[in-house]
Amino acid sequence: MKVGIYIYENAEVLDFSGPFEVLTTANRVSGKPLFDVSLVAQKAGVVFARAGYKVLADVGFDDAPQFELLIVVGGDHSQEINKPLVIEWIAQQASQAELVASVCTGAFLLAQAGVITTQQVTTHWQDITQLQLDFPKLNVQKELRWLDAGNIVTSGGISAGIDMTLHLVSRLHSQALAVKTAKQMEFLWLKNN
Repeated sequence: MKVGIYIYENAEVLDFSGPFEVLTTANRVSGKPLFDVSLVAQKAGVVFARAGYKVLADVGFDDAPQFELLIVVGGDHSQEINKPLVIEWIAQQASQAELVASVCTGAFLLAQAGVITTQQVTTHWQDITQLQLDFPKLNVQKELRWLDAGNIVTSGGISAGIDMTLHLVSRLHSQALAVKTAKQMEFLWLKNN
């Protein structure tokens, strides 16, 4: 499965590193290349995430394939939400993807792109009120680590993205693989049920 994790300047480090680690660990644990994971930015190359953390985006918009799973991460999204090229790319990718997910304030970018409109969603606890104010038709849920609304899956912030991605592994492959992945990562998987 081709997976694109969208990153940008001031993205929260664990928002993209957590899902990346889950998916690549699932590959190792299963012994098969189940997920072909790419970090995507507007342009390939160095991206300065939160606190100046340097990360290398594998591909840019111009050379990105169509992803089957698109994950849009959070962080300081205040610049990204006002970039028409970014919003159009997210909308285009999401329209063709089997599954779209967001971590933290990535939900704001999905909403701005019209990917989420009236669905039940969640985000970082600190941003719940603002998401509801900015996008009043959304059904924003509180106190959830992640929320599966069919082809849209959203999560709270930072470490909640790891829980959500373990859920995605469970949904796309098996509960057993998700449990083995969490164990390999020495991570206590917090489920919503």
